Amino acid sequence: MTLSEFIQDGVVCFLDASSRDEALHQLVDALGDTGEIQDRDRFYDAIVKREQVASTGVGMGVAIPHAKLKDFNHFFLAIGVQKGKEGIKWDALDKAPPVRLIFMIGGPDNKQNEYLKILSDLTKAIKDEDRRKNILNAESREQVVGLFERS
Repeated sequence: MTLSEFIQDGVVCFLDASSRDEALHQLVDALGDTGEIQDRDRFYDAIVKREQVASTGVGMGVAIPHAKLKDFNHFFLAIGVQKGKEGIKWDALDKAPPVRLIFMIGGPDNKQNEYLKILSDLTKAIKDEDRRKNILNAESREQVVGLFERS
């Protein structure tokens, strides 16, 4: 699956969260609403547990929280766009700026190569500063998805 297909099949949420945990909850709830995950609490707990190991704030105002569980059979994505001017404190690796773009990945724990490919492709795509700015300015899910069509 290409990154653009992965994103096209994913969830896009425009957030107005005041904290990391609130943003994570909103994205997990959106995934649950689509039926992508059955046990929201279990997935949320796995995401938070991963955050406790090391922050998934990767810099550039971006975080990539993720969790892999044995009961998932494929990878999925939720994109969170923090619409307020204030970003979310995330303890990112570069210590600033606050996170405004969140790419939450979930999937099976036994497909490490597929996960690394998704993460690599996503990381390359979000290094594009113009793309990040365009995502932040997007008004619809379709606009966000369209920004990845050539990824």
